Amino acid sequence: MSEFFPEIGKIPYEGKDSKNALAFKYYNPDEIIDGKPMREHLKFALSWWHTMGGDGTDMFGVGTADKTWGQTAPEARAKAKVDAAFEIMDKLSIDYFCFHDRDLSPEYGSLAETNAKLDEIVDYIAEKMKADPSKKLLWGTAKAFDHPRYMHGAGTSPSADVFAYAAAQIKKAIDATIKLGGKGYVFWGGREGYETLLNTNYGLEQDNMARLLKLAVKYARSKGYDGDFYIEPKPKEPTKHQYDFDAATVLGFLKKYDLEKDFFLNIEANHATLAQHTFQHELRVARENGKFGSIDANQGDPLLGWDTDQFPTNIYDATLCMYEVIKAGGFTNGGLNFDAKARRGSFTPEDIFLSYIAGMDTFALGFKAARALIADGRLDKFVEDRYASWTTGIGKDIIDGKVGFEELEAYALEKGEVTDSLSSGRQELLEAIVNNVLFTL
Repeated sequence: MSEFFPEIGKIPYEGKDSKNALAFKYYNPDEIIDGKPMREHLKFALSWWHTMGGDGTDMFGVGTADKTWGQTAPEARAKAKVDAAFEIMDKLSIDYFCFHDRDLSPEYGSLAETNAKLDEIVDYIAEKMKADPSKKLLWGTAKAFDHPRYMHGAGTSPSADVFAYAAAQIKKAIDATIKLGGKGYVFWGGREGYETLLNTNYGLEQDNMARLLKLAVKYARSKGYDGDFYIEPKPKEPTKHQYDFDAATVLGFLKKYDLEKDFFLNIEANHATLAQHTFQHELRVARENGKFGSIDANQGDPLLGWDTDQFPTNIYDATLCMYEVIKAGGFTNGGLNFDAKARRGSFTPEDIFLSYIAGMDTFALGFKAARALIADGRLDKFVEDRYASWTTGIGKDIIDGKVGFEELEAYALEKGEVTDSLSSGRQELLEAIVNNVLFTL
């Protein structure tokens, strides 16, 4: 089989002093850290939609990159995508991939025909994975948002027929995920929201979304699927008010509908910033609630107001992200999926590799910096000292449930003014410590 990228070889690790654009400076996939290689700590994944299909098309212009993979017929192109994707993963030392069903194989004339064509591609991928067992599926999902049938939502559509169609599509995507050995299945509510409450039955839509999720879990478990289900929060785009606004909103939804046992969160960096949160905030909310699952690694442009899905190059954000991942105990079924696309002006085949190298190096350095921050201990010690009043005296009594309002009132009356118990938050010092540790690596 001929190569799609004959001019590009296996990307080597050459260290931080290398000037070779086609080499890793910080990502050494086989470097052993805490008993396992870096590749297992980071679990990088290729996104099928952006990498294999994203051609630079945006709302103002047509595509700039050729993602036809030398084929015009949809069946042949779908198989060519598989061959090209496995070549990209091999040359970049990426072990995982993620897919939407329609990115693997497009829609055809009917659902039955579409399903049959998808089966062919899933079988073809399974053959490739058998030939190279190092390549694994991180998670799958259904693209239940781009077709006109989903203009008013999928699980939240006012049409019961659309709900049924979405369920059928999700069932097939779950089948594909199970066949390819995936340990994650993602729900991203691309159109699960509303533009105006004037035409929306908010309560019914929420109830129906929960019904869809429960049906999906029931079906998958009946087929022996023992992996995780993820919900990926996003506040807006394409709908103005999306039901999965942020991590806290999703947690409330899961709790209300008794879905906490099966569902975790897939946190995307650019979605966090669209919700006016930091990436670290969303990860902390997920972690503190025992719902951290997986990550879509990208970044947005603060000067643009939409989801730009850029390859991540912000070392500071990557460091604070990996700080949360390490504190969560690392990845289990999840990983770092590059839900990112090269910029529209970066249109050459080489730019695919340059973009991934930039993102992978960013998170490798962030991982090392986060480990160094934790080993340094100053951040943890500061937080511990700041909340020390809750470990003894009245603080411990409050936590232990030994006092009520009457006892607290008596304590406050005897104590008098309490401003002298406050200490400086020293935010500037803590940010300087992060810089100090990061720039001494």
